[in-house]
Amino acid sequence: MSFFKKLKTRLTRSSSKLEEGLEEIVAENAVEDEAASDISAPEYDDLRPDEGETVNLPDPTFPAPGYVPAPVTEPVHEKDAQIAKAPLDVQPASTRPDPTPKKPGLLGRIFGGDAKEAEPRRVLDDAMLESLEELLISSDMGVDTALRVTANLAEGRMGRKLSVSEIKGLLGAEIARIMEPVAKPLPIYPKTPQIVLVVGVNGSGKTTTIGKLASQFRAAGKQVVIAAGDTFRAAAVEQLQVWGERAGVPVLTAPEGSDPASLAFDAMKKAEEDGADLLMIDTAGRLQNRADLMEELAKIVRVIRKRDPSAPHNTILVLDATTGQNALQQVDVFRKISDVSGLVMTKLDGTAKGGVLVALADRFGLPIHAIGVGEQIDDLAPFDPEEFAQALVGLES
Repeated sequence: MSFFKKLKTRLTRSSSKLEEGLEEIVAENAVEDEAASDISAPEYDDLRPDEGETVNLPDPTFPAPGYVPAPVTEPVHEKDAQIAKAPLDVQPASTRPDPTPKKPGLLGRIFGGDAKEAEPRRVLDDAMLESLEELLISSDMGVDTALRVTANLAEGRMGRKLSVSEIKGLLGAEIARIMEPVAKPLPIYPKTPQIVLVVGVNGSGKTTTIGKLASQFRAAGKQVVIAAGDTFRAAAVEQLQVWGERAGVPVLTAPEGSDPASLAFDAMKKAEEDGADLLMIDTAGRLQNRADLMEELAKIVRVIRKRDPSAPHNTILVLDATTGQNALQQVDVFRKISDVSGLVMTKLDGTAKGGVLVALADRFGLPIHAIGVGEQIDDLAPFDPEEFAQALVGLES
């Protein structure tokens, strides 16, 4: 299964919430689609039979099923001989149009063609825009981003009749436009070892993300070393060791309760000696409102820079999508303490509010390196703005 299919399948809660909301908004004050105008409309008055008059409509079944017209027997002119002999561009059976005759509708039988299936539409006005804004805000897109998205959607379209599918297409295009500038993979620098510091709050998925990234870099031919800097949680060290065994990546540890800054310094020395391409340093989860824990993180950064003033070369903040708007505050605080250079968003499969990623891109403009939708190794993939936008609003790829 492609990652887009996984993303679309596992973002069902988000896309369903948006889709249901859009259907309610359009249905609230829907207008009749011109393609499905009632036969009783004034412009069809001349088609109504007078009272008591019998109208014989043409038989809708003519020509009869199976009717084959007689072949044309006219001679082919010499100038057309080459055209007549040209091979036909025969379509494969799988792509040929379905030959099964479709039953014509009422308007089709009267006017000689099929009537287009009606789709509810609503005139785009101020009331509809306000409803759209509320829907996007409820999807955790944030007030400022929701206002910006709806304003761009409305530009040049006020007064037009829009259907749900058209609104989804417009929303998807606008979301992709916002996300495009931040869709950037983790940069790889020529300097080795490249120090990648991974930070985030408790339970955001840092340890799992490090394991997946290390495994993917190892598969790409990079020599990777992991430092288990969460020295206060034995389970985190054990989890990293499991990932290290899977990927064939060494995991450096320290006794429980050791100073994580000291471990980071020793890990840098070890990575240099081993000629590693990347050193990924895990850190303990810490709430952004705990000043003491944030100061501990600042100490790790200071110690790393004593050995290499240019390090850490990447500081990845791992965010849990289920935290909603709280993710904005996390980015704000962690960026000040550890100079965050990029984001990874996890657990998009566990929330109905995937719009928070749009708010993050719109407000901070930080690179989004990858997104995760599960626990398996291939459930973390580079961020693709168009695929994400389509999955978020429920569009097909």
